Amino acid sequence: MFSRKLGRRKSWLIPVQYSLGILFFVMGFHIHEWLVNSNKSNINALTIMFLISNFLVATQDIIVDGWAIAMLERQNICYSAICNNAGQAFGMILGYNLLILLTSETFRNKWWRISSLPGGIVTLQGYFYFWGLMFMIVTTLIAIFKSEKKNIAEPEVDLGIFKTYKLLFSIMKLPNIKMLAIILFTVKICFCSIDATYKLKLIDGGIAKEDIATIESIFTPIRLCFPFIINKFTSQDKFLITFFNTIPYRLLIGMVLTILIYLTPYFLIQTKALLVIYKVLLLMIYSLQQLVESIMLLMAVSFYASISDPKIGGTNMTLLTTISNLGLSFSKTGALWFIEYCTFKQCSTDHTNTCSSKIQEDKCKLSSGTCQVIIDGFYTETIICIIYGILWYCIFRKTINNLQSKNVKEWHVEMKETLY
Repeated sequence: MFSRKLGRRKSWLIPVQYSLGILFFVMGFHIHEWLVNSNKSNINALTIMFLISNFLVATQDIIVDGWAIAMLERQNICYSAICNNAGQAFGMILGYNLLILLTSETFRNKWWRISSLPGGIVTLQGYFYFWGLMFMIVTTLIAIFKSEKKNIAEPEVDLGIFKTYKLLFSIMKLPNIKMLAIILFTVKICFCSIDATYKLKLIDGGIAKEDIATIESIFTPIRLCFPFIINKFTSQDKFLITFFNTIPYRLLIGMVLTILIYLTPYFLIQTKALLVIYKVLLLMIYSLQQLVESIMLLMAVSFYASISDPKIGGTNMTLLTTISNLGLSFSKTGALWFIEYCTFKQCSTDHTNTCSSKIQEDKCKLSSGTCQVIIDGFYTETIICIIYGILWYCIFRKTINNLQSKNVKEWHVEMKETLY
């Protein structure tokens, strides 16, 4: 469903991005009331706003994927993954690291002021207003100056809603897609414990969130260059195998990072020399973790683009990225949920009280005690994930090689047989 005058993608991109700009203005206007100045966060309002924003951003992601496939020649399709990877890295830096640093009172007093004063460089409200305005400006420039041109040899097929979903179900029935879906749903469990909680555990260990944001900011140029560097040193016709071969390195780096997180409280109370060694180690491990994560993301998106049928634009690509994103969301959410069940506590004044429920926690407080962690669920869960990752790697080795060897036509469906 689109306007031919505007173009297939611009018909959706323009209203979606304007909507995001308006949403940021609304959130900026209310954010102090909902989050900053109130004793209790307005969870309902924040949930609604973030649900709407995530829906709009997901729609935008689909549009951009489809536009990239139509915009680029077939031999250049891997560049869509490079732009996607570099753009997401830059966006994460602007939306997370830079935001924390600019709104941090500690960061501004340490680096920008002679004497300590309240407030950061910018307010959270001002940050929302700024990006709301940027969305409006960039969207207007795209609407005026960027036109859609088809550079692919085969014209796209115009499908209605019913035929589009019928086509999607036909694609999902393909044996190759079914097996790829199983891989994408299960592979993220290998790293979910680290991915979901390692920053939280560093903060819990005594590292300030501003310091973490500073470390990540140091890698801004590297993270932006990673996709382009990786592309030069990886095979252009074996994306899935490269993705698979990176898994052991990511598991190993996750193990080292877990040990470093465990030792964080001990290093932070040591002398300057040991503290410098710790920070250098943290920088090295973090950079390696970012490298392998970037390789896997780039290889996955490149593989989706290489097997997607250009005749149906972003429909094929969207299906594959949606499966991958669901696997990521389920695994990270599951990891956060499961940590509680792997954590064992004990009341400091009553060893029979395991603090496993709200009633027991209240009972411990009444006896002037505190619930002390005996076994941290993060470490238990990480060990489980690593063992699972090793088994997963052994089980799916042949399957990955088999899928990579398939002809691209085996990933497509016959349009006439499917739709008519």
